[in-house]
Amino acid sequence: MIRLPDGAMRKLKVGVDSYSLKPLDLTPFESLEWAVLNEAEGVQFSEINVPPGTAPDKTLLHELKSYAAENGLYIEWGGGEHIPLDLATGKPKDILATNRRAAEQAFHVGSASIRSCSGGLMRWKKDSPATDEYLRAMAAALRVQKPMFRDFGVVLAIETHFEFTSFELLRLFDMCGAVPGEYLGICLDTMNLLTMLEDPVLAAKRLLPWTVTTHIKDGGLLLTEDGFVSFTAEAGKGVIEFAAIFELLASVHPDITLTVEDHGGDFMIPVHDAEFLARFPDLTVPELVRLLRLAARTRTLHDAGKLSVVPRDRWPSVCEGRVKRDIQAVRRIAGGAAG
Repeated sequence: MIRLPDGAMRKLKVGVDSYSLKPLDLTPFESLEWAVLNEAEGVQFSEINVPPGTAPDKTLLHELKSYAAENGLYIEWGGGEHIPLDLATGKPKDILATNRRAAEQAFHVGSASIRSCSGGLMRWKKDSPATDEYLRAMAAALRVQKPMFRDFGVVLAIETHFEFTSFELLRLFDMCGAVPGEYLGICLDTMNLLTMLEDPVLAAKRLLPWTVTTHIKDGGLLLTEDGFVSFTAEAGKGVIEFAAIFELLASVHPDITLTVEDHGGDFMIPVHDAEFLARFPDLTVPELVRLLRLAARTRTLHDAGKLSVVPRDRWPSVCEGRVKRDIQAVRRIAGGAAG
C-alpha cells in the first residue's frame, strides 16, 4: 500500500482542459478567467481559440503567462504530434515543424510540456497498417527531435488516446532510447484507457514514471451484444478508480496537475470480433477480467439510472455545469484520498 505524507494529495492542483469548454467559445484569457471564477487552478490548452489564419505570438503568450502568474494558475500547452503520417492517406507527414512551433510556444508561455494527440482510430479500420509500422515510423521521426525538445526544455506528452496502448507506448519510448523526464512522456487520459481495453489503474501503474500531464476523465464500460461500449461520465459518478490513480501519481509526481477533461459521446469496441481483438496482443486474461468487473459495475449503475451516455450533440447544453461539478468532485476525491 502506498503511504503518502499527510496532505500530499491535497497539494495536487486541479484544473481544466480547454477542450471541455469548447462550446463556450472562450478566448485564451476568457479560459483563464473562467478557471479563476470556478476555482480551477489552471488550464491545459489542448487547443487555443484565436482568429482564423493566425497563431499565438510571443506577446500573447507572455501576456497569458503573466495573467496566469498573477492569478496563481498553471498553464499547460498542446499542439504536438507524434504520428508522422497522414492518417487519411497514409502518406508521410512532417511533424517536426509542428512540434517545434508548439515547443517554442510552450517555452514562452511557461509550460514544461506539450500535449500530443495525433488522432485516429486505426485499429477500428480493417485496411489500416499494422501497429508496429506506426511505432517504427514514430520512433524514427521522434528520435531526431530530441535536441529540439531539450533546447526548449519541454516534454512531448503523448496522450493515451485511441491509437496505442500503454504497452505499445512503452515500446515506443524504448525504441527512441528515451528515459523518463527527458523529452518524451505521457498525458494520462484516464477514460481513454478503457477504450483501448486497459484497466485504468493497471495502465496508470505501467505509465507512471513517464506521466507528466493528465486528462482526468471518468467513464463507464457496458458489455453489449456487439461488444464493449465505453463512454464518459461525470467525475465521481463513473467506475474509474480515481483515488487509487491519484495516490499513484502523487507518490511519484508530487507536483503533477489533475486536469479535468470531459465531453459527450461513446465508443463501440467490437471485442466479439476475433480479428479486432487480435489487434490487442498485450491484453491478458487477468486484465480482461478487471474490465468485465468494471462493466458489471457500470451495468448496475446504468440500470439504476445513475449512469448514462451523454450524446455528443447534447454536450453544449450541459458542458459548463458538468465541468464545474467535475472540478469539485476531483478536488474532493483527491482530498479524501489523503485521509
